[in-house]
Amino acid sequence: MTGSQESKSPSELIDGRITELGDWRGEMLARLRALIHQADPDVVETWKWRGVPVWEHDGMICTGETYKSVVKLTFAKGAALPDPAKLFNSSLEGNTRRAIDFQKGEEVNEDALKALVRAAVALNKSKGRR
Repeated sequence: MTGSQESKSPSELIDGRITELGDWRGEMLARLRALIHQADPDVVETWKWRGVPVWEHDGMICTGETYKSVVKLTFAKGAALPDPAKLFNSSLEGNTRRAIDFQKGEEVNEDALKALVRAAVALNKSKGRR
């Protein structure tokens, strides 16, 4: 398995994960991925920790994990981001990360999610590597 993964780009690995899930979780992950790209056309996709899609721009924006009953977007610096639409509904106890658990059939507040992604990018840039 490792050999085949090493020859693929992170984007191809994420495509593979979406296909491999083959259910609502794959559809949700694909939809969230598209929204992240709409919010930040310069986003970079990476693949970490043996199978977690990660989106980065001047640092980590968020990860996209899939579980049996949720697709989880975890924002690396979520605690520092404005969340007027109250999207964060998971990992609320920490000082740094915040997550959004999406359940089957759940509506996605696309504008609010894109605003969160843009805020995460802005935060990364403000702490930039100069």
